[in-house]
Amino acid sequence: MLKTLFLTLLVLTIAVGGGAASVWVMLEEAGPVGAVSAGPWTAFPSAGTREADPYSRARFARRGGVPLGPSEGITFTAGRDSNGRGLRRECAYRIAGAMPASRFWTFYAAGPEGALLPPFKRRRAALHSQMVLRQSDNSFSIAVSRHPMPSNWLAVTGEGPMQLVLTLFDTPVASGARVDELSLPRITRTACDG
Repeated sequence: MLKTLFLTLLVLTIAVGGGAASVWVMLEEAGPVGAVSAGPWTAFPSAGTREADPYSRARFARRGGVPLGPSEGITFTAGRDSNGRGLRRECAYRIAGAMPASRFWTFYAAGPEGALLPPFKRRRAALHSQMVLRQSDNSFSIAVSRHPMPSNWLAVTGEGPMQLVLTLFDTPVASGARVDELSLPRITRTACDG
């Protein structure tokens, strides 16, 4: 009787512990399913659709995010520059090029977990399409730095890794265009402190 009770508890402990561990690995350690890359930028076009896998849905729910539907837009993230080096807050970057067709877009710097970086002297680490100065060919250049820069400047604070997040709203890209064939802005490291 005691042996049966012990074996039952052992099996339940292994089953519950193993199940919890596998869920943790899938949510925290495993790479997201359905990623599409365009240069250093990565998007998950199926995240807000019925085709999204259950783990992607759980990741968004756990972080408190709501993925955009296919007719709403698409979000791209970059944790590396165009040369493959990790993005760091103590470095300065130049984001340059043309933006794919969209009604509106936002661009911000985030920590590795995706949270918006703290403001720099009342200046948020975020820009949008209606506040960016453009060239005559509709291209633009944005400086991402801890130090003030002329023209379009995205202020970042602190030290350590970061990611850049670009969201295109009301764009043909979100509803079926080939994301991996897009020409998104290049991310070039221009300097580093220290």
